[in-house]
Amino acid sequence: MTQMTAAIDVPAAASGPVRVIGAAAAGNLLEWYDWSVYGFLITYIGLNFFPAGAPDATLLLTFAAFGAGFLMRPIGACAAGWIGETHGRKAALQLTLLVMAAGTVPIAFIPNHASIGMWAPVLLVLCRLLQGLSTGGELGGALAFLAEWAPEGRRGLYVSLQQASTHGGTLLGSGVAASLNGVLSPEQMADWGWRVPFLLGGAILPVAIWLRAHMGETPLYLAARRQPAARTNTVPRLGLAIGLIAGPVAAQYLLFTYLAAFAVRHGGLAESAALAANTAALAVLMVCTPAMGALSDRIGRRPLLAAASVAVLLAAGPAFACVGAAPGIGTVLAIQAGLALVVAMFHGAGPVAVAELFPTQGRALLVSVAYGAGVALAGGFAPFAATWLIGRTGSTTSPALYLAAACAITALAVARMPETAHGQLS
Repeated sequence: MTQMTAAIDVPAAASGPVRVIGAAAAGNLLEWYDWSVYGFLITYIGLNFFPAGAPDATLLLTFAAFGAGFLMRPIGACAAGWIGETHGRKAALQLTLLVMAAGTVPIAFIPNHASIGMWAPVLLVLCRLLQGLSTGGELGGALAFLAEWAPEGRRGLYVSLQQASTHGGTLLGSGVAASLNGVLSPEQMADWGWRVPFLLGGAILPVAIWLRAHMGETPLYLAARRQPAARTNTVPRLGLAIGLIAGPVAAQYLLFTYLAAFAVRHGGLAESAALAANTAALAVLMVCTPAMGALSDRIGRRPLLAAASVAVLLAAGPAFACVGAAPGIGTVLAIQAGLALVVAMFHGAGPVAVAELFPTQGRALLVSVAYGAGVALAGGFAPFAATWLIGRTGSTTSPALYLAAACAITALAVARMPETAHGQLS
């Protein structure tokens, strides 16, 4: 506790905005690399940690372990948000990396099911729970930290780097897994190769921890903790924030997670082709997000969020209909790349708008709570809802109804939110 308190006493001048934002973005990238790489190795993890026999049962159990981490994300968000308010943004961000290291490194060393029986999946799930705590705590703290360090007039650009680094971490995980699959045989991957990405993540994390240990606390937080807490009614703005999050997270999970599986099952695309198109679209999303963040600094958050809400709402049905008609990889890639440009508006303007809704005293906690609720309500169950809708209606375009509803909620929130781009943070 003393170390946490000491961390926030570093003078603000000790780090410039570029340095601290680089440290925050680098740490965030590695957080999401460690979180996402599990999904790219899920077949090999299933072979090692769950009893052989029925392949479908093994895969379901492996996905259940994957999903267990999501259960901890709201808890991690609240815990890290509280630490961010009481001990500083820097302390919370340092802690999330330490927890991620504790959840990632052991995965590389857990013996398989053949060696220690049911202890193998138990230990794996415990590690995933720690990873979920970490990623849940990272988001709100990182957004508050970046918004409070950013110079006036550039908050959109700086905060959008958090989203860009999240996509970068996912791409890095995909690239490492794909590279190993290219140089190792399937037998080597199943035997020991799948452990290498977790070892790499554990080896690189100390660098990110060191970078965050040497970044300064935000000047706004240091000033705000010396002032009496302002009395503000945060409940309406918390509702607005959750509404602003609904459309972007539903779009993220349906268009860049679920749509690849949809293209394979209903669009006749080979799995390798679907993953290639999805990866390329994620690269477009990563590059365009900061550009949209910078644009929101000039024209405001509301125009971009409104345009993205309407565009995704109108394009959702045609996009699913076209992919379901088996058009081939070129058309699927064009559809996903076009959607990535639109969703980049969400990711460039949305997170900073959410951070700007709340005062400095309470920002880290409230942003964390908003994202925890928004992801749980609109994002986490999106692929399940899409699958259920297709089974219920028999129509492959029915997932568009879910996405359109989420974007309609965001459009209503945009209509009621104040424009926050050109004012100072409170």
